[in-house]
Amino acid sequence: MRFFILILSCLLPSLAFAHFGMLIPASSMVVQGDDTSLELDLSFSHPFEKRGMDLPRPLSFSVYRGGQIQDLLPSLVQTRIMHAAGWSAFYPIGRPGLMQFVMEPQPYWEGGEDRYIIHYTKAVVSAFGEEQGWELPVGLKTEIVPLSRPYGLYAGNLFQGRVLMDGKPVPFAEVEIEPWPSDNLKPLNDYMVAQVVRADGAGVFSYAAPTSGWWGFAALSKADFELERQGQMKPVELGAVIWVEFHSFPKP
Repeated sequence: MRFFILILSCLLPSLAFAHFGMLIPASSMVVQGDDTSLELDLSFSHPFEKRGMDLPRPLSFSVYRGGQIQDLLPSLVQTRIMHAAGWSAFYPIGRPGLMQFVMEPQPYWEGGEDRYIIHYTKAVVSAFGEEQGWELPVGLKTEIVPLSRPYGLYAGNLFQGRVLMDGKPVPFAEVEIEPWPSDNLKPLNDYMVAQVVRADGAGVFSYAAPTSGWWGFAALSKADFELERQGQMKPVELGAVIWVEFHSFPKP
């Protein structure tokens, strides 16, 4: 019995160790009267547990808008997020537009899994009624392309996305899902930290967020390349991550 309890205690905590690249705008929607200087926070964490990890300066941070790509890397300022190293930036919106913000981090070495992790992370923001292009891929190595509009969502709405790798659907991709709670919500147990769904044969997955706030969707795939560490080649896990904001339904 003691042996069983020891094994169980070793296994259960591993359920909670889901990593998420995080790119969180101040809001997914900008309307008349809002601040037109949009703040964005970049980090790497276990979001539901609010446990941060250090995020070195990203390899790239960009915004895709109106068919143009703008490098935002020079705008990053180092900060602390969840007691760990993170980054923040302010983006001047200026005019109506649909913006896809994208971060590519430096590869993260996960010694416990003997592999590197790279999370290509994005978030979509609509400003002043512009809605053209939220369903378009931006051409990342791997990404989640929304099939549901990724803003203007109520808690309980169904969100759908398609997982792509090199521009092609990833059949039966595994998608991990966690909230970034703005209040004191806590998981019931380790099983409830990260939700997990499988995409279908066309790479499409669905999930209905039960509460308001930002929710992260991370589709995990094995990379078709390896990275060297201390003279040995190591496997790489790629994450296609998108953060989507859900809102409470207004009370009468």
